[in-house]
Amino acid sequence: MARDTQLLKGLLEGCILALLEREVTYGYKVVEKLANYGFREPQEATVYPIMNRLEKKGLLKSEKRPSELGPPRKYYILTDKGNEELKCFLLDWKEMKLTVERLLEGRK
Repeated sequence: MARDTQLLKGLLEGCILALLEREVTYGYKVVEKLANYGFREPQEATVYPIMNRLEKKGLLKSEKRPSELGPPRKYYILTDKGNEELKCFLLDWKEMKLTVERLLEGRK
């Protein structure tokens, strides 16, 4: 069965919001953190468009900050609307997780 990339993108949206709730950071650091948590090779080409979409929805805002290693970096900050969306994601995730676990445990 091929991986469902739409499902993964939806999960990544919620996970990115959760990461940014804990820490204001820049895009590449988000990619690294996702990899550290076990996402298989999260690609910048996947994560950056998601972050841009979240920003367009008003769930994130960004600001340029100086970098010691080169040009300024774009840091992402969770907005109040983003916090509300994260709460909804967490409720939906818990319900979905329980439903799937119930189904899989009942299989023969």
